[in-house]
Amino acid sequence: MESSGPSGITKIIFKIKGKKMTSKVYVNRTLNLKKIKYLGLDMDHTLVRYNSENFEKLSHSIIIDKLIKNKAYPETLKKLQFDYNYAIRGLVIDRQKGNVLKLNRYTAIRNSYHGLKPIDFKNHQKLYKSTYIDLSSDQYLAIDTFFSLSLAVLFSQIVDLKDHDTSNKYPEYAKIADDVLDAVDMAHRDGSLKDEVRKNLDKYIIKDEAVVRGLEKFKRHGKKIFIVTNSDFHYSKLLLDYAINPFLKEHKSWHDLFEIVITFASKPKFFYESAKYLKVNSDDGTMTNVDEKLLPGIYQGGNARQFTTDLNLDGDDILYIGDHIYGDILRLKKDCNWRTAMVIEELAQEVDNNIKAQPIIDEIEDLMRKKEPLENELTDMMTNKVETGKVDDSRVEILQKKITEIDTQISTLIKKQQSLYNPQWGQLMRAGNEESYLAYQVERYACVYMAKLQDLLELSPRNYFRAPRRPLSHEKVSTHAAETEENISQDSD
Repeated sequence: MESSGPSGITKIIFKIKGKKMTSKVYVNRTLNLKKIKYLGLDMDHTLVRYNSENFEKLSHSIIIDKLIKNKAYPETLKKLQFDYNYAIRGLVIDRQKGNVLKLNRYTAIRNSYHGLKPIDFKNHQKLYKSTYIDLSSDQYLAIDTFFSLSLAVLFSQIVDLKDHDTSNKYPEYAKIADDVLDAVDMAHRDGSLKDEVRKNLDKYIIKDEAVVRGLEKFKRHGKKIFIVTNSDFHYSKLLLDYAINPFLKEHKSWHDLFEIVITFASKPKFFYESAKYLKVNSDDGTMTNVDEKLLPGIYQGGNARQFTTDLNLDGDDILYIGDHIYGDILRLKKDCNWRTAMVIEELAQEVDNNIKAQPIIDEIEDLMRKKEPLENELTDMMTNKVETGKVDDSRVEILQKKITEIDTQISTLIKKQQSLYNPQWGQLMRAGNEESYLAYQVERYACVYMAKLQDLLELSPRNYFRAPRRPLSHEKVSTHAAETEENISQDSD
């Protein structure tokens, strides 16, 4: 049974071995799967799931080795332990100051750390005042994928080492950021990360039969499925052989399941540049130039414009699903106008925590409703004092005491709520009461989003996602006023 409610969450209830399960896809823009002709997939962290904690720990270790070997960092780095829960996606590194920041949707800073230590309010104001971060400036480095978590952790650890070092072993903060980023890029370029994954597939790759079942279902309904990945052919083949082939029932291999596989795509450049396609021989990985229109098969490089032209597709005919807000979603939406879906693995835990937090939020809102008329009365009394010189001091004191008592209760509840989330950074998709910058990007550029690809594939290939109607601030005020007036009317009756 399927339903789409006003919250913009499409739910499907189904049974697995007698257990009732609920799958969720979150809707920003109306999307009719019935009209989608081609379903496009990123591979790493989307089609093929990683054990992210194991992978990031490996990345942390390899980056340290490269900093010591290639950048002359001290052997002390080998003693650093990776903390998977220290960083979250969506953070920003201030290269010049050695800080890590969390931004709201307007790029105002809502949380900050220097190295491994939180920056208190007084020092934060001294450093940033009311600064709105310009993310186009090279002063800042965005942490926007799982691959970046180990970068953020290690940067913070080295900043902490530098601040406690008296022998001047470490460079300036900006150089540390650049060196760590360069080591991350090097680990991906030279294959050292992927070589370790090859040796230990069971440790780093999660097999997911439900994804393969869902893909075959979508294919059965006439959807053509393709892959666009930045990984090379040999690595892609390894993962697809391992994670897809064992569960196929209606296809001999992933070669038959996927209409087109594009490797080494160099996203996001794939979406706005005009690189040529090379045809890949699936037997040995050798390549030849492509002088004709794209046909089913395996390719390297290429560009989105030729893809849609050769296959006679409009942007609305394609739904592309990826996990990288910039490389998979943002540039694609800006340059190609394909429909977009984003996988946010951390979302599953975030939603669970939100459910646990709801009773606390209800208590906070109830206290706020009690506090509001007290504050209004106090405001009126103090205004009247200024204008007439008259005020009931005893009543003012009572109001102030009651407000302080409620504030204390609210403060305790807020701490209790925050303890459910990341101890350093809180919620992934919120910065206090406001949306986090990551949430803003997801809302703006992803038509739908979910915790894992399976959540989408469990739905009908004809599903209609309806975007919620989001009330504007003045509409919320109007609604509140109407409810208040109705309550007054009922009281009068």
